[in-house]
Amino acid sequence: MSDQTPETAATDAREPGLAPLPEEPTLPELVIISGMSGAGRSTAAKCLEDLGWFVVDNLPPALITTMVDLGARSQGNVARIAVVVDVRGRGFFDSLRESLTDLTAMGVTRRTVFLEASDNALVQRFESVRRPHPLQGEGRIVDGIAAERDLLRELRGDADLVIDTSSLNVHELRAKMNAHFTGNDEPELRATVMSFGFKYGLPVDADHVADVRFLPNPHWVPELRPYTGTSEQVAGYVFDQPGAKDFLERYAELLELITSGYKREGKRWVTIAIGCTGGKHRSVAMSERLARRLSAAGVETSVVHRDMGRE
Repeated sequence: MSDQTPETAATDAREPGLAPLPEEPTLPELVIISGMSGAGRSTAAKCLEDLGWFVVDNLPPALITTMVDLGARSQGNVARIAVVVDVRGRGFFDSLRESLTDLTAMGVTRRTVFLEASDNALVQRFESVRRPHPLQGEGRIVDGIAAERDLLRELRGDADLVIDTSSLNVHELRAKMNAHFTGNDEPELRATVMSFGFKYGLPVDADHVADVRFLPNPHWVPELRPYTGTSEQVAGYVFDQPGAKDFLERYAELLELITSGYKREGKRWVTIAIGCTGGKHRSVAMSERLARRLSAAGVETSVVHRDMGRE
């Protein structure tokens, strides 16, 4: 009988002339693309495919872990996998939660992108192509949309990135996907600071919403009305008002606490929406200053003025 212990046997296996120990397979990076039917899932998936991702459309959730395992065995040939999961899977969709739990246990780097759109936008898209909604059955398109929203509610709440495509064309959606996924050195966290007007509705893809309508409105100052919050005149007026600078300081401190937590939890994107009445003056000025604060704190930040120019 050999007197080798497992430890000495492992050492001998690494000596010259002996077979090396097999390397641990490298798990591929995974992106799950889901969202509302008609909101642009196929466009998002095609964008990732063009960026070099291995894309699988309409994969039953129960097979996601199998796909990741196959990628790990590919010796680095499949390092990034994107799977599209949607209600076409129907009976398979209930197994998604179990698959996500298994992926976490495997230590897979996983992100979820959720494509969203308003009911009006979705109805128009289905009517324009003269196709029924996958869940409408004998009912109307709006019935199918409502059923799908209910089915996807939990997944949307857990998504890392929510993109509202209601007012986006195909090229704009591709630009958004490229902005989030292009580049070899991924930042720890990307933030989008969005100004908007409450009279045009809340942004559905916002993680945090703040209201600056407590500040006097430059719209009622005739010499400032033609300008936007990006101008020095309007920004100076806004931040000369009582409470404006205090709000910026305290909200920035709150976001610093929140973004630190997001980084610990592995969240890669956050959208912060700042609203005023029309989205032209106060919210724009505040968004610009807040974005500067976040950038100075080491958060890669972009600014979007959703409603500026709509008046």
